[in-house]
Amino acid sequence: MREFGYERALDVPGALALLDADPDARFLGGGTNLVDLMKTGVERPGRLVDVRDLPLDGIGTAEDGGLRIGATVTNSDLAAHPEVRRRYPALTQAVLAGASGQLRNMATVGGNLLQRTRCGYFADVTKPCNKRVPGSGCPAIEGEHHNHAVLGASGHCVATHPSDLGVALTAFDAVVTYETPGGPGELPLTEFYLPVGDTPHLETALPPGALITGVTLPPAPVAAASRYRKVRERASYAFAIGSIAAALDVRDGVVHEVRLAFGAVASRPWRARAAEAALTGAPAGAAAFAAAADAELAAARPLPHNGYKVTLMRNLVVAVLSELTEEATR
Repeated sequence: MREFGYERALDVPGALALLDADPDARFLGGGTNLVDLMKTGVERPGRLVDVRDLPLDGIGTAEDGGLRIGATVTNSDLAAHPEVRRRYPALTQAVLAGASGQLRNMATVGGNLLQRTRCGYFADVTKPCNKRVPGSGCPAIEGEHHNHAVLGASGHCVATHPSDLGVALTAFDAVVTYETPGGPGELPLTEFYLPVGDTPHLETALPPGALITGVTLPPAPVAAASRYRKVRERASYAFAIGSIAAALDVRDGVVHEVRLAFGAVASRPWRARAAEAALTGAPAGAAAFAAAADAELAAARPLPHNGYKVTLMRNLVVAVLSELTEEATR
């Protein structure tokens, strides 16, 4: 592990100044992803700027009535917050489905969104990987890829984004706020992650030197009837092989509003816009749910050993939306 310097920032301007003064520095939140990658030699920052003590650890009501979540809020605190549990239950379920209790106690909201899209080849510095060394190749395409992307991938990278939290936030139109030396900015989460294309080493649209300060969720009454479902290869502490965040508003047997986002199928949390469009105004039933899933998954391009994900996601859509419909009609 490369030796590195360490600084603890006490305010946002100070954190930005420390990073701006050292092009080899990185912000450190909980460190649950960054430190692991440093141990394997994938990440090699010369200095870490600790932002855990910044005043960004609150959760409160936004001006428009939505929810404002600070970047240094821990995953555990986010999942336990009464307003999150009441207004966005899928968000709580997504957080509790991720990692272990110890990691959730350390991991931060901002760090969770910035964790690297990765696979085993990315984590192994003895193997080529276009994310680590652009132009070196993507061995997963011909090698081990059973848990890789079926949507939005390219010939340069087929890794998937591991965040459960990001999937739920994507379903509810979350906006990421940040600060730079030049001033504040914001990005809808659907635009926060860059498409893979031919530059898989470029993962987010954050400006250089930016510090995430929080995430804002706009008001979404439909989110009160929401669910997150994660399928994985073992019962706990494992990345998803497929997941879904869903919310549904059914009136007189017809879908009035629906939110859908998929996880573990692309390099970023995948908002299922085609499925949402197909369902809005349709009868709330298994046939319509399956047709909507098919509309979304028509764009899937599975590899030889991960085609099961298409069937898995179709079944998840039908199962979760059917459960939400049953609950709404009780």
